[in-house]
Amino acid sequence: MSFDPDRYTMSWNYPAPILTGPGRIRELPGLCREQGMRAPLLVTDPGLAGLPMVRDIVDQASAEGLAIAVFSDIKGNPTGKNVMDGVAAFNDGGHDGVIAFGGGSGLDAAKAVALMARQREGLSLWALEDVGDNWRNAEATAIAPCVAVPTTAGTGSEVGRASVITDEAAHVKRIIFHPGMVPTRVILDPELTTGLPPAVTAATGMDALSHCLEAWCSPLYHPMAEGIAVEGMRRVRDYLPRAFRDGSDLEARMNMLVASSMGATAFQRGLGAMHALAHPLGALFDAHHGTLNAILMPYVLRANERAIGEPMVRLSRYLDLPQPGSAAVIDWVLELRERLGIPHTLAALDIDTRQADRVGRMAVADPSSGSNPVDFDAEGYRAIFVAAVEGRL
Repeated sequence: MSFDPDRYTMSWNYPAPILTGPGRIRELPGLCREQGMRAPLLVTDPGLAGLPMVRDIVDQASAEGLAIAVFSDIKGNPTGKNVMDGVAAFNDGGHDGVIAFGGGSGLDAAKAVALMARQREGLSLWALEDVGDNWRNAEATAIAPCVAVPTTAGTGSEVGRASVITDEAAHVKRIIFHPGMVPTRVILDPELTTGLPPAVTAATGMDALSHCLEAWCSPLYHPMAEGIAVEGMRRVRDYLPRAFRDGSDLEARMNMLVASSMGATAFQRGLGAMHALAHPLGALFDAHHGTLNAILMPYVLRANERAIGEPMVRLSRYLDLPQPGSAAVIDWVLELRERLGIPHTLAALDIDTRQADRVGRMAVADPSSGSNPVDFDAEGYRAIFVAAVEGRL
């Protein structure tokens, strides 16, 4: 079947105003103006900053009268310093809004810049960590408008109310949250993702799956999130192998962008042990978040098995797996990972067990642990981590 771009050219309003379809990036300057921007700061990662797609955006925005500038001093796991450097660039340049452009690191950093850029002097980024009602420390009306444009299909940060930022002093990832962090406009343009290498396509796509899967397994009551999560997983099943095999497959790329946004929408229901472990491992070892979730996935499913029997039966039926139940879901995950070239163990990322006790303590303290279907203690998380290092499933 040939790709019909008109079929995928739509505008939605959930959970943010979203424009989908190939070529929609050309509408970016107009969207900025609609949000009151005349001098947007485009925040992205250094790997993208020098690419033609960013130069084209800057040239088009400039030609249409926007005083645009680029900030790209961002690590793969963005830090608090990266965010505050972006805030300084925003204010020093007299900017009035943010374009969040790139993968999860660029989007998370950009959203945090938009959150912090116009807050009162002296407010610490860490004062907005997702603990209790900390978000009330920020002034909602001071949040700068933000247009988000993902170039990978994984984190779904373009529709999220939070950013994951590394506190380098404490060697921990912190979730910065505010309801007003959801970007004011989103563009899902599959043409921006066609240049992704297969390995990045695989890792980010598995990240999208982890969001849907952990939301599905969460014990919290949120039927709408359940429906979004299970359909997101079907799209990963159908389209991630295609996008991995042929990066120019626009239908697959479009549907993976949608699956990514669905995952981040669904995890309003909560995440779980995959993320509770991936966050400290990312902080301690500076490893790719999506790859960590992909490796941890079957080990966490096995550890949670006693509490997720009924959801796994329903999921296996929806995904049309050979047998109903958790064993079939785990087998599907293992087969999918193998097709995508995802390693089976954390040891493949040069992660060892020397900090196992610390990882266990950090995981149980991570906010994602609160919605895991099994209430693991630090020793329980330590055991999952060690199993994933050693490959004991």
